Amino acid sequence: MEESRQNLKKVLSGLFSVIFIIAICVVIYLNQQFVKKQINNVRGVYYVSQGDTAYRKNNMNKAIKFYNIGLKYYPEHYGAWCNLGNIYVAYEDYYSALHAYSQSFKHNPKMVIARMNYGLIASEKLGNFNLALDQYNKVINIQRKMISIPYIYNNRISSKLNRAIAYYNIGVTYRLKSLYEANDDWELQRKYLSKAIQAYKKSLEIAPDRYDTLYNLGIAYHLAGRYFEAGECYCKAIHQKPMNFEAHYNLAVLHRRMRHYKESYEEIDKASTLVTALGSNSAEQQYVAIMMNDIMRTMYEDQAYKNELKRVMSVQQSNNIETKKGKKSKKDRETKKDKQKGTVTSEKINLVNGKVVASEELDKAVLESFGQCAGMAYFEEIEEE
Repeated sequence: MEESRQNLKKVLSGLFSVIFIIAICVVIYLNQQFVKKQINNVRGVYYVSQGDTAYRKNNMNKAIKFYNIGLKYYPEHYGAWCNLGNIYVAYEDYYSALHAYSQSFKHNPKMVIARMNYGLIASEKLGNFNLALDQYNKVINIQRKMISIPYIYNNRISSKLNRAIAYYNIGVTYRLKSLYEANDDWELQRKYLSKAIQAYKKSLEIAPDRYDTLYNLGIAYHLAGRYFEAGECYCKAIHQKPMNFEAHYNLAVLHRRMRHYKESYEEIDKASTLVTALGSNSAEQQYVAIMMNDIMRTMYEDQAYKNELKRVMSVQQSNNIETKKGKKSKKDRETKKDKQKGTVTSEKINLVNGKVVASEELDKAVLESFGQCAGMAYFEEIEEE
């Protein structure tokens, strides 16, 4: 009896297995396209992973080959499309890059980096500003679910920064439109510059201390003829990154336009020092040298400046004559002794045998010097229109 039960169980178990296999075969037969798609997806992921490896090793030809094979099997792989777009940009195949980026955000509408890259290539390489603006606006309108896990993951900050960058790119694009599409139409140019200014302001509302945004907002104001606002922005940019020569250079140009020659020369001198010390390319050095010479020539050709210079020199000469010799302070005497020893020490610099010795105080002094904006008093109390 027990043996017959065991035999029955074996028969039923075998029958169940057969039925299960038949059911699987039926499901596969009825869903051949679905099963085939899943198999292809697995193949696609494999080839995409091979492409990622080649991409990381900077083997671009091999990466293109593997990505294209992978995307043939798995066309919805938006990460592969985005990387493929980056490779096409490196090869300056911009139309292929746009196609790849468009496929990336087609399959993932929230693929911000693909939309940003699409916009940059469309505007800066192909001059299609409207295509770029369309993508930047879509980045701004992307709604993400905010997730915050302390010390592990937080997408709130990255989402805000993406919006700030998108507004910044909109500003850059409208400024380019004002240069290339407005031609001699000053009203249209002002319209585009106004849109650029508004976009930069929105970017600064989200990320108020970004050098690039402050600097480019200054350029937009400068081009629009709003010189006081431009100067204020250049000064804020200089405060953020004192060792970037561009803001110093543009502020020098602005001061010259406003006939603030002393301040203009101070800023162009800083720009000249920076492009020389920081190893900038020869073209940048040439631009700065030409501007410095032009400022000097303008200074000495301007009659009002020459009259003011004579007045200042006269006052200074009078003060020198009236200055009385006094006893040197104890600190002065100590400094003299240090000089005799070949060493001079102050709060900011160290001189040893006539040579400046690097120190933390010196670094701070240099940053402080370059971070000060010549003529800031002209711009401090200007209110935004």
